[in-house]
Amino acid sequence: MRAVIDGSWGTWKPMWLCGPGLEGSTVGIVGLGRIGQAVARCIKPFSVSRIVYSDFAEQPAAKELGAQFLPLDEVLASSDFLLACVALTPETKEMFNMSLFKKMKKTAVFINTSRGGVVQQDDLYNALVSGEIAAAGLDVTTPEPLPTDSPLLKLDNCVVLPHIASATHTARGAMSELTARNILAALRGENMPSEIKAN
Repeated sequence: MRAVIDGSWGTWKPMWLCGPGLEGSTVGIVGLGRIGQAVARCIKPFSVSRIVYSDFAEQPAAKELGAQFLPLDEVLASSDFLLACVALTPETKEMFNMSLFKKMKKTAVFINTSRGGVVQQDDLYNALVSGEIAAAGLDVTTPEPLPTDSPLLKLDNCVVLPHIASATHTARGAMSELTARNILAALRGENMPSEIKAN
């Protein structure tokens, strides 16, 4: 976008704006729940070499997805792309911090589509500036919206989206229907069909 606005987008250059691709890469998923599984299904057609994941326990769906269960440190060390797909809980709050970023490849791309609170954003900024990791893609931040003076927005190796991972008419319609079914069930004194159970 900067190149389009400032006029530096000129004639085609073979290596301009190139970056890593999914083909042949190792993709690490931290949290192979419903969202993590959906992500794994989506990336399989891109010829990734391996999908590895970390979770509180092995997930039954992992076999069908071809995902390998590993300790978190091994997922961090082996992933070319690392996706945060964990719920925000007291245990996961700011779990993606400098300690974890230092265990990742310097060429790794960190992606967060879960909740902004799982990332220590100052540490992420420092990891991106220092070259501890190569890049980040954030669909969620703390706070939301991210202030326009956030240092993350000034980085060329960090892409920030306004929490739009579910921004399709179909997805938003399904979310509305799910909410309505839950409300109606609760008003009838029945179990909600899509109730989130607290741990």
